[in-house]
Amino acid sequence: MKIFLDTADVAEIREYAASGLVDGVTTNPSLAAKTGRDYGESLKEICAIIPGSVSAEVLATDFDGMMKEGKAVSKIGKQITIKVPLTWDGLKACKAFSSEGLQVNVTLCFSPVQAMMAAKAGATFISPFIGRVDDIGEDGMGLIRDIRAIYDNYGFKTEILAASVRHVQHVREAALAGADVSTIPVSVFKQLLSHPLTDKGLAAFVADAKKGNVTIKT
Repeated sequence: MKIFLDTADVAEIREYAASGLVDGVTTNPSLAAKTGRDYGESLKEICAIIPGSVSAEVLATDFDGMMKEGKAVSKIGKQITIKVPLTWDGLKACKAFSSEGLQVNVTLCFSPVQAMMAAKAGATFISPFIGRVDDIGEDGMGLIRDIRAIYDNYGFKTEILAASVRHVQHVREAALAGADVSTIPVSVFKQLLSHPLTDKGLAAFVADAKKGNVTIKT
């Protein structure tokens, strides 16, 4: 499963992309607003850091506006994936962009049928919001499994991008459910390697090496 960082903070992206474990980035107007920087300039810097997909969300809600903004952001870098909402105008724009060979991330997906419609419109990625689905008492991970089944049944190539990820368990469950990608906050990314037994085991190895005067010649 690919891992995307869900942030518009260039410094964070630069720091964690250096690990070699970051496959892409997703952004949105809310994340961009938190940085206090020009959105376009941030996207240029992100594209210079990340060789994989960089989702840039349009601000317009009408078809014509989405087309203008989507084409504008697509010129920033070849990695740009135009992010549109799962509305009628959004899917019309998705179809138009995908027909031109541009990558599209259809966001704000909350049902399997919505995901099917986005795939039919040629979406590169579909972004089901698992955390928000859980928030209203429904099964966010069940949504991932249902979309996976529909896509596999009909051979849709659209990648399932698990979004609204709240914790490490979401990442684990999304991987088991067959999501192609998880886009996660930096706070969750930093926790992916954490386990108390790893820390305990490493401490024991270090202590034993010191007791036995074990060294490695360099």
